[in-house]
Amino acid sequence: MARSSRSSSSGKWRYCHPLYYLKRPQRLALLFIAFVCGTLVVWDRQTLLREYEVEVSKLNEEVTHLQTLLDELKNTQSGRTSELSKKEAVPDDPIDIQRREKVKEAMLHAWSSYEKYAWGQDELQPQSKIGVNSFGGLGATLVDSLDTLYIMGLDEQFLKAREWVANSLDFNKDYEASVFETTIRVVGGLLSAYDLSSDQVFLDKARDIADRLLPAWDTPSGIPYNIINLAHGRPHNPGWTGGESILADSGTEQLEFIALSQRTGDPKYQQKVSIFFRRIPTSVLISFVAPQQRRVQRLELTPPPHLCVGLD
Repeated sequence: MARSSRSSSSGKWRYCHPLYYLKRPQRLALLFIAFVCGTLVVWDRQTLLREYEVEVSKLNEEVTHLQTLLDELKNTQSGRTSELSKKEAVPDDPIDIQRREKVKEAMLHAWSSYEKYAWGQDELQPQSKIGVNSFGGLGATLVDSLDTLYIMGLDEQFLKAREWVANSLDFNKDYEASVFETTIRVVGGLLSAYDLSSDQVFLDKARDIADRLLPAWDTPSGIPYNIINLAHGRPHNPGWTGGESILADSGTEQLEFIALSQRTGDPKYQQKVSIFFRRIPTSVLISFVAPQQRRVQRLELTPPPHLCVGLD
């Protein structure tokens, strides 16, 4: 029994003797591989730990830096607030007050005449005191003046104009409208009134007229026609351009439609008008282009060069 016990004990220890593995190369190879794998695991864990500590240190430094910036910003903001409060305590210059009142009086003079002689019409002819619908009866003057009335604090006049927009402004007209003029005056006027007052009626009306203008962009090139019938949605271009689109018009209608997409959350307005800039090549030197063309070729300016200036 004692001999068998010693033999089993010595049998266990033989695995620790180098001669055991020298006589068995396969087991030596396995032992070496196990040793290498174990070393790599330990080394990798140590490396990851060091990298983790470095990253934590960097993040702590960044947090400290951001906290410092935040404290500085708070101090600066509090200083500005105190400065603004001091400025607010300073009374307005009497001359500035007089100037503002004179501008307001001029606006009231013009507006009261419009209310009296041309209410709801596009324009007032001041000498004949007759209202005319030069923009198809879209109330161009009224819509274009909404933001001015609001900013000047003319609340009574603004509310009266708002009621006309809500109850009388109708875009379902058999009228050949200029896409450019209608965009900048009507769509733009309604959007600015909405931005100032947050009154949904202005945004709804802006969306209505924009939907009637959108078919002008349904062209192979994405370059819009310049004229469209508001009731029937038939777009075309003026005859004096030879049926081609005026690029000065088409390139300045993006602001209002992009703003409309932002306020309504409907991307279709921005998507339609943004195609224009992808179709027109850079440094294009042309004034007109046929909207039916799928590609716009770059045309060189032939001498003598000239510059056209227009006033609006």
